[in-house]
Amino acid sequence: MGIRHVAPVGVLLAASALLGVPAHADNEPVGGTTHSAGSRAPVGGTALGSRGIVTPAGMKAPPKTAAKAYVIADAETGQVLAAKDPHGRYLPASTLKTLTAVTLIPKLDKAMKVRPSSRAVNEEGSAVGLVTKPLYTVDDLFKALLLVSGNDCAMALAEANGGLDKTLREMNAEAKRLQAFDTVAKTPSGLDKPGQSSSAYDLALIARAGLANRDFQRYTSTKTGKFPAPKGYYEIGNHNKLLWRYKGMIGVKNGWTSKALGSFVGAARRDGHTIIVTIMRHDGYFWDEVAGLLDWGFAARGRVTPVGTLVDPLPEAAPTPTGQAVPRTPQVARSTAPQADGSPAGGGVSPGVYAIGAGLLGGGVLLVYGLRRRSRGRSS
Repeated sequence: MGIRHVAPVGVLLAASALLGVPAHADNEPVGGTTHSAGSRAPVGGTALGSRGIVTPAGMKAPPKTAAKAYVIADAETGQVLAAKDPHGRYLPASTLKTLTAVTLIPKLDKAMKVRPSSRAVNEEGSAVGLVTKPLYTVDDLFKALLLVSGNDCAMALAEANGGLDKTLREMNAEAKRLQAFDTVAKTPSGLDKPGQSSSAYDLALIARAGLANRDFQRYTSTKTGKFPAPKGYYEIGNHNKLLWRYKGMIGVKNGWTSKALGSFVGAARRDGHTIIVTIMRHDGYFWDEVAGLLDWGFAARGRVTPVGTLVDPLPEAAPTPTGQAVPRTPQVARSTAPQADGSPAGGGVSPGVYAIGAGLLGGGVLLVYGLRRRSRGRSS
């Protein structure tokens, strides 16, 4: 996933055209206001460029919510059933951890042992309580990342992936691949930072991608679990209150900071169908409102003309010409250090230079195409 392999030239050019213009300009302010769309049609359909509520004809509008933005979508079909300011850019708070998980779950060996750095252990905000000892597997860290919103786990996972800068580049590259163009990751935890943003539409794209991964779904649907400690373990519980209250709830993630206010990404499954609801910038208790939006989504699914669609990700990059896969994770478990250099031995990006030989009459000519895909996302 992301930027490990180099695609043929034509594919790269097509991808560049798709990735070149974000839905909103990167230099716009974020944090409680919505913004006008860019020069192209909004991703997912023209109606999703609205800053107000967008509902299908022939059905009562969704129940009221104090959230400034939301999306209600059918996970299977990708149909957006209703929305409010879906492409408005807001601070995502800990809902950004869904992007961290979607990016890193396929890259890291779940059994690999990790020794968190002092920086990870002392990360501010919500934490599971890591210590600088190799007590934890990557699986443990993902569990705590998505159950108790551990900011310390977000940093430890970034270190295990080769460092913070490398992880942020890959997160932003993954957002582009998902066509989540409103999203800019500046931290792996979602802690507020200037320039960081997402939208209700993008969070729905990211959640849909995550739910297609069995491990992601396992983490987000877990209610309680055991977490390693220097002497034994302790119990941790999922912060998603709807896992206990809403029939069919399977995840995904809530978030809050004083600047971002409340945000939530939720998914529930009933009768073989999954509805995704995302909200952003809610200034109060939102659980009952989210439950109402989910109810509306189940009632509307298959009965209304959608107002837009959750677009599919861009194609995965092609394999290397030799057909040899680049290792996605280190082959041997190892401890980590802060700000690792991201070399290939630590799971780094493989060099994007490949030689193509062309035999010609009267002599051989070697054509070398130096191709390198680079993320446009900015890192802290």
